[in-house]
Amino acid sequence: MRLVFAGTPQTAVPSLDALLASRHEVVAVLTRPAAPAGRGRHVESSPVAQRAAEAGLEVLTPARVRDPQFLDRLRQIAPDCVPLVAYGALIPQAALDVPAHGWINLHFSVLPAWRGAAPVQHAILHGDDVTGATTFRLVAELDAGPVYGVLTEPVRPADTAGDLLDRLAHSGAQLLVATLDGIEAGTLEAVPQRAEDVSFAPKVTPADARVDWKLPAHVVDRVIRACTPEPGAWTEHDGARLKLGPVSLAGPGDAHDLAPGDVLAAKHDVFVGTGSRPVRLGEVQAEGKRRMMASDWARGLRSGGPVRLG
Repeated sequence: MRLVFAGTPQTAVPSLDALLASRHEVVAVLTRPAAPAGRGRHVESSPVAQRAAEAGLEVLTPARVRDPQFLDRLRQIAPDCVPLVAYGALIPQAALDVPAHGWINLHFSVLPAWRGAAPVQHAILHGDDVTGATTFRLVAELDAGPVYGVLTEPVRPADTAGDLLDRLAHSGAQLLVATLDGIEAGTLEAVPQRAEDVSFAPKVTPADARVDWKLPAHVVDRVIRACTPEPGAWTEHDGARLKLGPVSLAGPGDAHDLAPGDVLAAKHDVFVGTGSRPVRLGEVQAEGKRRMMASDWARGLRSGGPVRLG
């Protein structure tokens, strides 16, 4: 099939690569416009735009998909299908109507679970044992279109959202290619989603990523892993923000009982109290400082009296 690929972040690049290696013809890429990125906030093209440029593809970056100039160009290209992975904007009906086989979205959950912007983060936040990826036909309602294919992926105990999303991005790329193969061959039929099983995964904000040390240790662990790398878990220390990397649960003999947020700096480890047992900090980053192991951060605190986070 003749394709226009739609996607923006690094997560979408494995799917673009898989389609370029497939029997289908990718003739152009639709991606979000260049935007400030990184610590220096320099304006950069999206990872998908950069990969498309390397492959010599036409790159379309409309400010809005409903812009008449973009819709005219899409009609001129006349794709059979538009596969989409994490494009980052709503697609209007006028664009959905252009390709004969529609827009086929790769979504990183087992739909209808976790419709929305942050399915992987919510799977970890809620302690799911298994998640996955789904291909479905895009419709006007959020992630509600009929399903073509599904794969599942275990959520490992130490998975961060970044770890899990990376695995799904690669396995999902193969699912997307297989879905397009089946659509072209006429061997796949889309199946409606079960309305009674719907759950939603709204964007996780920096405010959501603030750790509440009164929560049980296993919940604190989930929150931090779900917010790694984005938007980044954090707490407050001495009136300033302290970024947190993944933690581990303390064993029975690792630390004394600590009140929520209280810090105990041992010789090699730093423990923080929660609503249940303590957790052991991993990497931390104080404002204006580089990332470091919590034990290095704590060396400057031991002579200053009790330390409390939150």
